[in-house]
Amino acid sequence: MMEDRPFSPACERNKQVILEQLYDTLPAEQAKTVLEIGSGTGQHAVFFAKHLQHITWLTADLPEHHQGIMSWLSEFNFKNLKEPLSLDLNDLEFNPQVPIDLIYSANVLHIVSWPLCLNLFKLAARLLPSAGRLLLYGPYKYNGHFTSESNEQFDSQLRERDSKSGIRDFEQVSEELGSLGLLLDDDRKMPANNQLLVFKKSH
Repeated sequence: MMEDRPFSPACERNKQVILEQLYDTLPAEQAKTVLEIGSGTGQHAVFFAKHLQHITWLTADLPEHHQGIMSWLSEFNFKNLKEPLSLDLNDLEFNPQVPIDLIYSANVLHIVSWPLCLNLFKLAARLLPSAGRLLLYGPYKYNGHFTSESNEQFDSQLRERDSKSGIRDFEQVSEELGSLGLLLDDDRKMPANNQLLVFKKSH
Protein backbone atom coordinates (compact mmCIF):
# COMPACT_ATOMS: atom_id res chain seq x y z
CA MET A 1 0.00 0.00 0.00
CA MET A 2 1.24 3.47 -0.84
CA GLU A 3 1.57 5.33 2.45
CA ASP A 4 1.48 8.79 0.89
CA ARG A 5 -1.79 8.42 -0.97
CA PRO A 6 -4.83 10.29 0.41
CA PHE A 7 -7.10 8.36 2.74
CA SER A 8 -10.60 9.15 3.96
CA PRO A 9 -11.83 7.22 7.02
CA ALA A 10 -15.44 8.07 6.05
CA CYS A 11 -14.99 6.46 2.62
CA GLU A 12 -13.57 3.38 4.27
CA ARG A 13 -16.55 3.14 6.63
CA ASN A 14 -19.34 3.68 4.12
CA LYS A 15 -18.04 1.95 0.97
CA GLN A 16 -19.61 -1.46 1.69
CA VAL A 17 -23.10 -0.17 2.50
CA ILE A 18 -23.07 2.07 -0.59
CA LEU A 19 -21.87 -0.86 -2.73
CA GLU A 20 -24.90 -2.87 -1.60
CA GLN A 21 -27.15 -0.08 -2.89
CA LEU A 22 -25.24 0.06 -6.18
CA TYR A 23 -25.78 -3.68 -6.67
CA ASP A 24 -29.49 -2.94 -6.53
CA THR A 25 -29.32 0.09 -8.82
CA LEU A 26 -26.84 -1.37 -11.35
CA PRO A 27 -27.93 -4.97 -12.08
CA ALA A 28 -25.14 -7.19 -13.39
CA GLU A 29 -26.89 -7.99 -16.66
CA GLN A 30 -26.72 -4.36 -17.77
CA ALA A 31 -23.35 -2.85 -18.70
CA LYS A 32 -23.32 0.80 -17.68
CA THR A 33 -21.03 3.81 -17.55
CA VAL A 34 -21.00 5.71 -14.27
CA LEU A 35 -19.65 9.23 -13.83
CA GLU A 36 -18.52 9.99 -10.28
CA ILE A 37 -18.66 13.72 -9.59
CA GLY A 38 -16.23 14.66 -6.83
CA SER A 39 -14.11 11.50 -6.65
CA GLY A 40 -12.05 12.93 -3.78
CA THR A 41 -9.39 10.44 -2.72
CA GLY A 42 -10.42 7.79 -5.29
CA GLN A 43 -11.21 5.17 -2.63
CA HIS A 44 -14.84 4.71 -3.65
CA ALA A 45 -13.89 4.40 -7.30
CA VAL A 46 -11.43 1.55 -6.84
CA PHE A 47 -13.70 -0.34 -4.43
CA PHE A 48 -16.77 -0.06 -6.63
CA ALA A 49 -14.87 -0.84 -9.85
CA LYS A 50 -13.46 -4.00 -8.24
CA HIS A 51 -16.89 -5.30 -7.24
CA LEU A 52 -18.87 -4.01 -10.25
CA GLN A 53 -16.72 -5.16 -13.11
CA HIS A 54 -19.57 -4.85 -15.62
CA ILE A 55 -19.51 -1.11 -14.92
CA THR A 56 -17.15 1.43 -16.48
CA TRP A 57 -16.37 3.90 -13.68
CA LEU A 58 -15.31 7.42 -14.64
CA THR A 59 -13.70 9.52 -11.91
CA ALA A 60 -13.95 13.31 -12.08
CA ASP A 61 -12.73 16.10 -9.83
CA LEU A 62 -10.71 19.29 -9.75
CA PRO A 63 -7.18 18.85 -11.19
CA GLU A 64 -5.54 19.33 -7.78
CA HIS A 65 -7.12 16.04 -6.66
CA HIS A 66 -5.98 14.01 -9.67
CA GLN A 67 -2.59 12.98 -8.27
CA GLY A 68 -4.21 11.51 -5.18
CA ILE A 69 -6.86 9.72 -7.24
CA MET A 70 -4.19 8.31 -9.55
CA SER A 71 -2.23 7.00 -6.57
CA TRP A 72 -5.18 4.71 -5.87
CA LEU A 73 -6.04 3.92 -9.50
CA SER A 74 -2.48 3.03 -10.49
CA GLU A 75 -2.13 0.51 -7.65
CA PHE A 76 -5.31 -1.39 -8.54
CA ASN A 77 -5.23 -0.88 -12.33
CA PHE A 78 -8.73 -2.21 -13.11
CA LYS A 79 -9.68 -2.15 -16.79
CA ASN A 80 -13.10 -0.68 -16.00
CA LEU A 81 -11.63 2.25 -14.04
CA LYS A 82 -10.55 5.31 -16.01
CA GLU A 83 -8.11 8.13 -15.29
CA PRO A 84 -9.73 11.18 -13.66
CA LEU A 85 -11.49 13.76 -15.78
CA SER A 86 -11.02 17.44 -14.98
CA LEU A 87 -14.30 18.73 -13.64
CA ASP A 88 -14.94 22.16 -12.18
CA LEU A 89 -18.60 22.71 -11.32
CA ASN A 90 -18.20 26.30 -12.47
CA ASP A 91 -17.88 24.87 -16.00
CA LEU A 92 -21.29 23.91 -17.35
CA GLU A 93 -19.71 22.86 -20.67
CA PHE A 94 -18.04 19.78 -19.15
CA ASN A 95 -18.16 16.86 -21.58
CA PRO A 96 -16.97 13.35 -20.61
CA GLN A 97 -16.90 12.37 -24.33
CA VAL A 98 -18.84 9.15 -23.68
CA PRO A 99 -22.52 8.44 -22.97
CA ILE A 100 -23.30 8.37 -19.24
CA ASP A 101 -25.92 6.04 -17.76
CA LEU A 102 -25.67 7.02 -14.10
CA ILE A 103 -24.10 9.85 -12.10
CA TYR A 104 -22.90 9.22 -8.55
CA SER A 105 -21.80 11.89 -6.10
CA ALA A 106 -20.98 11.33 -2.43
CA ASN A 107 -20.51 14.00 0.23
CA VAL A 108 -20.28 16.84 -2.27
CA LEU A 109 -23.44 18.92 -1.81
CA HIS A 110 -22.62 19.97 1.75
CA ILE A 111 -19.03 20.89 0.81
CA VAL A 112 -19.57 23.09 -2.25
CA SER A 113 -21.64 26.29 -2.38
CA TRP A 114 -25.34 26.16 -3.25
CA PRO A 115 -24.76 27.73 -6.72
CA LEU A 116 -22.32 24.89 -7.45
CA CYS A 117 -24.92 22.37 -6.24
CA LEU A 118 -27.29 23.85 -8.80
CA ASN A 119 -24.61 23.51 -11.46
CA LEU A 120 -24.18 19.84 -10.54
CA PHE A 121 -27.93 19.36 -10.99
CA LYS A 122 -27.87 21.09 -14.39
CA LEU A 123 -24.92 18.96 -15.45
CA ALA A 124 -26.74 15.77 -14.48
CA ALA A 125 -29.87 16.85 -16.35
CA ARG A 126 -27.80 17.50 -19.48
CA LEU A 127 -25.65 14.36 -19.41
CA LEU A 128 -28.15 11.70 -18.34
CA PRO A 129 -30.39 9.91 -20.85
CA SER A 130 -34.09 9.35 -20.31
CA ALA A 131 -34.51 7.06 -17.26
CA GLY A 132 -30.87 7.72 -16.29
CA ARG A 133 -30.26 8.04 -12.56
CA LEU A 134 -28.50 10.48 -10.28
CA LEU A 135 -27.37 9.12 -6.89
CA LEU A 136 -26.57 11.62 -4.15
CA TYR A 137 -25.09 10.31 -0.89
CA GLY A 138 -24.72 12.38 2.24
CA PRO A 139 -26.59 14.04 5.13
CA TYR A 140 -29.72 16.15 4.58
CA LYS A 141 -32.18 18.23 6.56
CA TYR A 142 -35.89 17.40 6.37
CA ASN A 143 -38.52 20.10 6.83
CA GLY A 144 -35.73 22.37 8.02
CA HIS A 145 -34.62 19.98 10.77
CA PHE A 146 -31.43 17.97 11.17
CA THR A 147 -31.86 14.22 11.50
CA SER A 148 -29.43 14.05 14.43
CA GLU A 149 -27.48 16.21 16.86
CA SER A 150 -24.24 15.05 15.26
CA ASN A 151 -25.43 16.33 11.88
CA GLU A 152 -26.28 19.68 13.43
CA GLN A 153 -22.80 19.89 14.93
CA PHE A 154 -21.28 18.85 11.60
CA ASP A 155 -23.23 21.59 9.83
CA SER A 156 -21.86 24.18 12.27
CA GLN A 157 -18.32 22.97 11.65
CA LEU A 158 -18.84 23.20 7.89
CA ARG A 159 -20.17 26.75 8.08
CA GLU A 160 -17.37 27.88 10.39
CA ARG A 161 -14.86 26.68 7.81
CA ASP A 162 -16.81 28.00 4.81
CA SER A 163 -20.02 29.99 5.18
CA LYS A 164 -21.16 28.86 1.72
CA SER A 165 -21.17 25.17 2.67
CA GLY A 166 -23.57 23.26 4.90
CA ILE A 167 -26.03 20.38 5.01
CA ARG A 168 -28.71 20.90 2.35
CA ASP A 169 -32.48 20.73 2.62
CA PHE A 170 -33.95 17.58 1.12
CA GLU A 171 -37.03 19.45 -0.11
CA GLN A 172 -34.98 22.15 -1.83
CA VAL A 173 -32.71 19.59 -3.52
CA SER A 174 -35.73 17.59 -4.71
CA GLU A 175 -37.54 20.69 -5.97
CA GLU A 176 -34.57 21.97 -7.94
CA LEU A 177 -33.90 18.58 -9.51
CA GLY A 178 -37.59 18.09 -10.26
CA SER A 179 -37.65 21.37 -12.16
CA LEU A 180 -34.92 19.90 -14.39
CA GLY A 181 -36.80 16.68 -15.04
CA LEU A 182 -34.99 14.58 -12.43
CA LEU A 183 -37.66 13.13 -10.17
CA LEU A 184 -37.12 11.49 -6.80
CA ASP A 185 -37.19 7.72 -7.26
CA ASP A 186 -36.02 6.63 -3.81
CA ASP A 187 -34.78 7.99 -0.49
CA ARG A 188 -32.74 5.30 1.26
CA LYS A 189 -31.70 5.68 4.88
CA MET A 190 -28.02 4.88 5.36
CA PRO A 191 -25.80 4.44 8.44
CA ALA A 192 -24.32 7.39 10.35
CA ASN A 193 -27.32 9.66 9.65
CA ASN A 194 -26.79 9.73 5.89
CA GLN A 195 -29.18 9.20 3.00
CA LEU A 196 -28.85 7.92 -0.55
CA LEU A 197 -31.17 9.93 -2.77
CA VAL A 198 -31.98 8.40 -6.15
CA PHE A 199 -33.36 10.62 -8.90
CA LYS A 200 -34.57 9.38 -12.28
CA LYS A 201 -34.66 11.47 -15.43
CA SER A 202 -38.21 11.64 -16.68
CA HIS A 203 -37.54 12.54 -20.33
